[in-house]
Amino acid sequence: MPYSARMQKSHLYSIFFAPRGGERMADLGMQIAQLYLSPFDKLIGLIGVAGSGKSMIIKGMFPGLELTNDDEGVNIRPLPLFNVDETGFYTAHTYHLDIRFESAFMQMHELADAILYAVGKGKRVIVEHFDLIYPHLGGRNAHMLIGIGEEVIITRPTLFGPRPQEISDIVFKSVTTRLRIHTVEDLCEFCLRKQGVDPHMYDHAEVRNGFILSFVRKPEIDFDLLEKQVNQLIEDDVDISYANETHILIDDELHECTGPRMHVRSTGEIEKFTLLKELLQEPITDLYLLVGVVGEIDDVNDLNHIVL
Repeated sequence: MPYSARMQKSHLYSIFFAPRGGERMADLGMQIAQLYLSPFDKLIGLIGVAGSGKSMIIKGMFPGLELTNDDEGVNIRPLPLFNVDETGFYTAHTYHLDIRFESAFMQMHELADAILYAVGKGKRVIVEHFDLIYPHLGGRNAHMLIGIGEEVIITRPTLFGPRPQEISDIVFKSVTTRLRIHTVEDLCEFCLRKQGVDPHMYDHAEVRNGFILSFVRKPEIDFDLLEKQVNQLIEDDVDISYANETHILIDDELHECTGPRMHVRSTGEIEKFTLLKELLQEPITDLYLLVGVVGEIDDVNDLNHIVL
């Protein structure tokens, strides 16, 4: 057994927070590739709703790979995976396809046959919406499965699971929480601007059921007013809509956003926002942390509890 495969032999699953924004999602993809990807992985499946960040993780894992879906408004035809000559020769080593997109043009059994044939020829195939094609692969699971919901789950399935449906059940359910968190984070940024806090003053990070804005220098923030303003927007149930790849509309006001496709439709879906009424100073980096969550904060030291 190759050394890299032996290193992964005991790996069941790993979990990361799902970051907001394409750049951070691509960075996570690069990290996943460095930590978990083996050169001998031929079939890689991704599972998650549209807009969850599957394509950006792929771009981070495989820089330069040409994606075949329409995320950028470009559809590649003919599908490169089917561009094989009569001798079975493929021009590339790695191929991508989006099952949900391609199923509008081709039969599932055709897609499944093409995937299995390419993998049998030693090629690597990256499949978005892997849960949809799995029932047609004759029991063949992916070497690596990546599920994207509130969190990003990385697992290496064996004969004993996990199966793609198990991953999809988790991420499809949890993505609702991610939508709420991303929206309330933007509402918080929206209201911070009204207090004169420039978005370039801080970076973004994650905490379970919430978000972190980290500042190098301690800002002046009226915590009570900020929480009140955000909860007022929630109570008013204002519309949230996609404007373009870098902006959303909060009601009718344009707001810069790095993840414009990952939001609830209206703020009333969030129900409640709680802001920690002080800035925490991270002892290692000395950064000042502004923490907000969807719901209540019972104990700030227990926010990232392990869920079994």
